[in-house]
Amino acid sequence: MEPIEHVAWQLQRFAEGADQTALVWHDRAYTYAEVAEAYHEWVRRLSAAGVTAGASVAVIGDFSPGSVSALLALVGMRCILVPMSRDSRDQHDQFCDIAEIDFRIDLDENDQGVINATGYRKGHPLLQQMRDANEPGLVLFSSGSTGKPKAILHALPQLLEKFRKPRHCYRTVTFLLFDHIGGFNTLMYTMANLGCVVAPDDRSVSKVCKAIERHKAELLPTSPSFLNLLLLGESHREFDLSSLKLITYGTEVMPERTLALLSEAFPNVRLQQTYGLSELGILRSKSASNQSLLVQVGGEDYETKVVDGTLRIRARCSMLGYLNAPSPFDEEGWFNTGDSVIQEGDYYRILGRVTEIINVGGQKVYPAEVEKVIAEIPGFTDVAVMGEPHLLLGNVVIATVQMDEPLPPAAEVKRKIIAHCRGRLQPFMIPTKVKVVTESLVNYRFKKVRR
Repeated sequence: MEPIEHVAWQLQRFAEGADQTALVWHDRAYTYAEVAEAYHEWVRRLSAAGVTAGASVAVIGDFSPGSVSALLALVGMRCILVPMSRDSRDQHDQFCDIAEIDFRIDLDENDQGVINATGYRKGHPLLQQMRDANEPGLVLFSSGSTGKPKAILHALPQLLEKFRKPRHCYRTVTFLLFDHIGGFNTLMYTMANLGCVVAPDDRSVSKVCKAIERHKAELLPTSPSFLNLLLLGESHREFDLSSLKLITYGTEVMPERTLALLSEAFPNVRLQQTYGLSELGILRSKSASNQSLLVQVGGEDYETKVVDGTLRIRARCSMLGYLNAPSPFDEEGWFNTGDSVIQEGDYYRILGRVTEIINVGGQKVYPAEVEKVIAEIPGFTDVAVMGEPHLLLGNVVIATVQMDEPLPPAAEVKRKIIAHCRGRLQPFMIPTKVKVVTESLVNYRFKKVRR
């Protein structure tokens, strides 16, 4: 069977750039010719293992040559692709059950892949819809920060179509994970434009900066939490990051203080806020300036509006649906993002998730607003603000502060926070309880955890 149109086009692009570096993994460069060769080898191996069109296949790995070429082979063979990060291994059995995995490909640290048949197929109507249409699909899992992870099913031809429009070519660090919509978007964008994927050995600040320095990466797509750690550790002074042309940030609210410090540390780098959701894909975006949190989002395939202070989006390439939850779209196809925003002309300022807003006696408190003020205090590595139930007020504000050892008493830290916040925050916004920790306040996706 011939590969789908997009993969056939992509293979032609690989031939055009055969000698160009497609991917750097473990400090070794792989050309587009080598990726294409690995693609055909995976097609042969998958066919020999009994994988056919419509099979639901998990790929457990990262941005290695084997993982990337296996992914492309499965798309070309019209399979339902389910990328899984090694960091979510404790959830793999659950994910395999929900996505009704027929086969799983496990790639080890040496990029050697093993194909194993499984027995999870149950005949979900949406998966059967993909098989009947003879189209490849993509299943992504939400982070599950507000409950059970949702399994999101996309029809890939619609999602991939936008990548055939020529864009800028970058040497790009693959910071966002293999199983994240942003990571998938980064990979497909980079390869469609014959750029270079630079895979760091891990996603620690030092390893990412080392990869940028050694391989002259130009684009770093990342999260505000990661950038905050980079700035606090002054890694931009320790490593030569002068090759960077563009830093994009998303997945969570960017603190104003972090953005100001980032702009000062990287005066010659363009800073761009991004916006996307697993259910809708990545929207095109434009920041008002390097120092501004105002952002335009949309593009030719998206419509946006604000209802009751919450951003709603209608997309031409939205997901088909959840495999384990009801459809979230209204009767006109609009999706409630759950993000509280303020609209200023053609721009939005994203305030945070509605589910994270703290209601104190009827007053709204946005965690990022409180975190911004507390983060001004010297000696804090990070801070996470959340609500705690209160009998009279409904909720009160509490703060968890990350510091280096030796830790001062929590009461001392609380007094310092209250003194600093007085006059800068309204009384109901000031934390009533403070916890001091040494462990990180971000998850394996480098996204702030507020619980």
